[in-house]
Amino acid sequence: MAAHRPVPVPTPETANFWEGTRVGELRFQRCRACGHAYLPPRPWCPACASADVAVEVASGEGRIVSAVVSHLPAPGFDPPFVIAVVELAEGPRLLTNVVHVAPELDRVPPGLAVEVLFEPVEDLAVALFRPRSV
Repeated sequence: MAAHRPVPVPTPETANFWEGTRVGELRFQRCRACGHAYLPPRPWCPACASADVAVEVASGEGRIVSAVVSHLPAPGFDPPFVIAVVELAEGPRLLTNVVHVAPELDRVPPGLAVEVLFEPVEDLAVALFRPRSV
């Protein structure tokens, strides 16, 4: 990966998420009304619109739902690189990058067990995933 990753810009809705990544926690929200767990953070539940939501810390483990290999340049990445949807063990899904693996689709199949790692970007950190060693 290239060294110049864009710096995330927290908003009031996402500040808690970015504070979590800075200290090595992957935070998500869960609706107290319906139980739906979700990312990205927002002040209401996307399933039932309740504002009664709580912040939880994920285990950091998940599985790949789908992945693509991008051969186009992008800020902070040298092509080719892996873009994936990861479903966390707790349920929410997020769009992320998978690192520490060859950027080939047969190396990042659906169902592949992954774990989070945090890459510092100035005073924050970005959550990335790598294949989980069994």
